[in-house]
Amino acid sequence: MKIPFSPPYINDAVKNEVLDSLDSGWITTGPKVKLLEQQIAEQTKVPHVLCVNSWTSGAMLIFNWMGLGPEDEVIIPAYTYSATALAVIHSGAKPVLVDVGEDFNISLEAIEKAITPKTKVIMPVDIAGWPCDYDEINQLAERRKAVFNPSSEVQKKLGRILVISDAAHSIGATYKGKKTGLLTDITIFSLHAVKNVTTAEGGAICLNLPEPFKNDELYATLRCYSLNGQTKDAFSKSKAGSWRYDIIYPGLKINMPDVLAAIGVGQMQTYESEVLPRRVEIFEYYNRFFSNKHWAIAPPSKDEDKASSCHLYALRIKNATEAQRDAIIAYISTKDVAVNVHFQPLPLLTVFKTMGFNIADFPVAFDQYKNEISLPIYPQLSEIELNFIVETVSAAVEDVMA
Repeated sequence: MKIPFSPPYINDAVKNEVLDSLDSGWITTGPKVKLLEQQIAEQTKVPHVLCVNSWTSGAMLIFNWMGLGPEDEVIIPAYTYSATALAVIHSGAKPVLVDVGEDFNISLEAIEKAITPKTKVIMPVDIAGWPCDYDEINQLAERRKAVFNPSSEVQKKLGRILVISDAAHSIGATYKGKKTGLLTDITIFSLHAVKNVTTAEGGAICLNLPEPFKNDELYATLRCYSLNGQTKDAFSKSKAGSWRYDIIYPGLKINMPDVLAAIGVGQMQTYESEVLPRRVEIFEYYNRFFSNKHWAIAPPSKDEDKASSCHLYALRIKNATEAQRDAIIAYISTKDVAVNVHFQPLPLLTVFKTMGFNIADFPVAFDQYKNEISLPIYPQLSEIELNFIVETVSAAVEDVMA
């Protein structure tokens, strides 16, 4: 039995939307992108959503709009995918790495210790789809206004640290009755091929800024910026007599094409009603099985305040070393079950080592990583396949740990 790690969920609704886009004769940014933005806005209850070609470029777009410079700092967790930090670096600012808690997510205490007058952004990451402690993070940004030292007009207008949720994993998650997307000033979803909702490649920026910002005006500004600073997109220009445009910003070329947005439009039609509930069912199946294993540490999924999007099942093997975890994965792979590790903490990677980061400064991040194994979790998995996965993982752990 061969079980892949995370194939895309492609049903008839997705195929029909993509064919509709192809048959329309218009495949770059146009009506499908607009529809996907509306679907995500309705799902999250956020004022405005802008779709772009990746999470990374979406973050870079926001950092550019903020006017971040080389003296500005962005606080992020050490336990995340590299894109979280690379977006900061490519925008000319400095990533400040901090440790995480036992739930994989950024430590509030570590954030508070890292804040300086140079701090312009706090960017927590919802690892595996589990929301961070957003009330506390938002309150912290407000509480530390006195040390905030703005370096651009946008920053002066805000008057405090901006909070951006890296919600690459967490579309559909909830926190205190609100959907992810509505929990911070700005939220950015990833719509990459392995995510709960995909456009093959893509990202969605949710705009939820307070007064005096106007989110509709910011949407228009960012949309223009995402199209090279051009005042008309190609769809508008294609209409008879509408060829003239202007370039009003030194923008980026990071727009999402319609043919990719069509995949997301199809997926959003059944995400809340079918796909997300099935992911929850699989998560609970794993929980039931591993609750009987003394060596298993299950990932968080639900409490009185939070519900995960169940993007990853981040199983940890109690007392396993990094070498033992790797041996367990090697055993599992001999049975044709694809598993993964999420993530290698950034200080373990060459780019960040050369920047001076040392994994010894992030002990919890390393402890979470060294014995973590991500199991397949997607709607297409059958009961037979799920049983095969858990039995294979169990046999691998008991063989290696013995």
